[in-house]
Amino acid sequence: MHSPQNPPSNTAVKVAVVYYSATGSVRALAAAAAEAAEADGAQVRLRKVQELAPAHAIASNQQWSDHHAATAHINEATVDDLDWADVILLGSPTRFGLPAAQLKQFLDLTGGLWARGGLIDKVCSAFTSTGTVHGGQESTILAIANTFYHWGAIIVPPGYADSAQYTIGNPYGTSHVSDNGRVPPGDAELAAIAFQTRRAIRIARSLHRTTSTDH
Repeated sequence: MHSPQNPPSNTAVKVAVVYYSATGSVRALAAAAAEAAEADGAQVRLRKVQELAPAHAIASNQQWSDHHAATAHINEATVDDLDWADVILLGSPTRFGLPAAQLKQFLDLTGGLWARGGLIDKVCSAFTSTGTVHGGQESTILAIANTFYHWGAIIVPPGYADSAQYTIGNPYGTSHVSDNGRVPPGDAELAAIAFQTRRAIRIARSLHRTTSTDH
């Protein structure tokens, strides 16, 4: 295994925003992250992971069914998107305090890239949405971070490094309470995910400058 070379400091940071969303809450946060990254001068790939739920389960929830149909045109994530990226932002709703199986399945496909050291020193961060307050927000983000540790990635949380974080109150990553999909992310959540994205990009740029100076 080897540590990949960082790109030259004068190139645009490449950001992959990879998410799973059933009713649209995480999708809205992911789209806001992509928008913030583009506004900050990054190259961006916004990708959803493959849906694994059976058709009858999707059809049983009108919001899920509607969102599934409305986002059919969104490109699905591949491991190549992670290989390409300097910054990886992962988003998932909670499933019993853990990330959704759809996102976990995608992460389980990264073994080959991991084995050749292709995920070392990637700048990574995570975000989530839950149906209720204290519904697993922190545990879901921390569970995603377990993967980052194994990758040898550099985990960049938002912390309390911006006033937006004092409104949201989650230093681990942006989180949203959706009331089971009925309440979309508001201005506070969108400001938080934008800050989290910019911070990850800033750290990636700093790493690139340091690597360029070292060489």
